[in-house]
Amino acid sequence: IMNAFGLIQICLIMLCTTTISSLQCNHLPLQQRKVIENSLQLLDKMGEKFPQQCLRERVSFRFPEKVLKPRQKETVTVAIEEIFQHIFCIFSKNLTLAAWDGTALEQFQNVLYQQIEQLEACVITKQIHYFWSKEVNRLKLKKYFQKIDCFLKDQQHNMCSWEITRAEMRRCLQFIDKVIRKL
Repeated sequence: IMNAFGLIQICLIMLCTTTISSLQCNHLPLQQRKVIENSLQLLDKMGEKFPQQCLRERVSFRFPEKVLKPRQKETVTVAIEEIFQHIFCIFSKNLTLAAWDGTALEQFQNVLYQQIEQLEACVITKQIHYFWSKEVNRLKLKKYFQKIDCFLKDQQHNMCSWEITRAEMRRCLQFIDKVIRKL
């Protein structure tokens, strides 16, 4: 009798947790728009205008836009979570030569991390991570961010390479924002 009662309690807790996270996931597009708006402001706050001496070093990374154009809102959510993870990873290493405001950088990292946590909860709730992992889109994203990472390494993480990366992440976030507004 005690085991059955304990099992019922566990089931009720799981049901409540799933319901709460589902409610949070329903408001995800609005929340993501706020996060992206905040992230863009923090990217601007991190550094000055794009340095003149870096203009000639411009590189085109070509964000794989098709990754964010699937039919299902849930698939877009998983893609955005993956993008945020890549951005967080890039902005978490070898930043010594980036002449940025440390507080704004830290806030940017925190906003990304919190959003990743939120999105992971929604992805697990919807149980679609499995489908995303089999898609070619995941490889396209990985390739895009590897190109950025290699560029930073090739340039020895110098100031200009970080400024170019910051500008690219701004374009990436603006594109995500456009997609979210259409959902």
